[in-house]
Amino acid sequence: MRAEPATIRDVARRANLSVASVSRALNGHANVHPETRSRIVAVANELGYVPNAAARSLSTARSNAIGVVLPDFHGEFFSEIMRGMDGAASGHGYQLLLSNMHADNEMAAHAIGAMRGRVDGLVVMAPQLPLAELARTLRGRLPTVLVHTREGTGHHNMRIDNRLGATRAVTHLLATGRRKIIHISGAADNIDGDERREGFVTAMRALAPDLPFRIIEGDFQDTAGDRIVQALLADGEDFDAIFAANDMMALGVLRSLREANIDVPGKVAVVGFDDIPLARYLSLTTLRVDMAGVGARAIERLLEQISGTALPSQTEAITPELIVRGSTQA
Repeated sequence: MRAEPATIRDVARRANLSVASVSRALNGHANVHPETRSRIVAVANELGYVPNAAARSLSTARSNAIGVVLPDFHGEFFSEIMRGMDGAASGHGYQLLLSNMHADNEMAAHAIGAMRGRVDGLVVMAPQLPLAELARTLRGRLPTVLVHTREGTGHHNMRIDNRLGATRAVTHLLATGRRKIIHISGAADNIDGDERREGFVTAMRALAPDLPFRIIEGDFQDTAGDRIVQALLADGEDFDAIFAANDMMALGVLRSLREANIDVPGKVAVVGFDDIPLARYLSLTTLRVDMAGVGARAIERLLEQISGTALPSQTEAITPELIVRGSTQA
């Protein structure tokens, strides 16, 4: 066991690189080769390296800062979460320190480790992180609240009831007479995508066991919805409804269908998931998850931990609400 904390020089020595190269890699600079960055992150995690600035700030005093680690910052989904967190944190005199793990498991450990010593608590969203990796990354006593992350670490976890949301989407589409439904799922190994896909399959088998259905994997980006619809049309596939695992893919679906002059909802109905602000303006039927409210509640739960007034950690269910708009009903 090391007598002293690892330094950036230790990481550089172990990785056989310069201190400058290690610093650029760990600070997210673009001019670092991905393989080099991956090797540096692995060495930093192995040595338990914490950046010097964080180590110097370790004390019993409060920092009045909360660390927020997200898989991405791009898109309305994440901006709504951050908006809710910022409002709740600033209302209690706290600042947010944001870190983007870029949906990368190795970077997740470093992003969380870099927060230690700088913040009074953490809010972590890591839907793609396996449980064993998550538990290893979150070891320690720092107050932590998870959002849309796998269960089993013992931390308070705010989870969307994705299966219920998918069931409501399928029930609505069947009620409007749809019989050839395609589900565009989220990225593989993402817990939200996995559960929404599972909910879709279970609902179809329970509510319409004689009807065929198809699942096509997406990546939660609008370009995936666009690309998939173009491929379906080019192949002459017959379908009358698409349930996308999030609103961004659903908006890509709408764009391609309308560019192809396909009547929505007359010929094809479209349902999304999340109810981002843009969904209202484009009349998208979706499952509403109040992401700003989720972000605010995550901060409130964390502040309860920090102040010592929190109840025992639990999984807090978030129930999606079906919002019917013009993409499924005229």
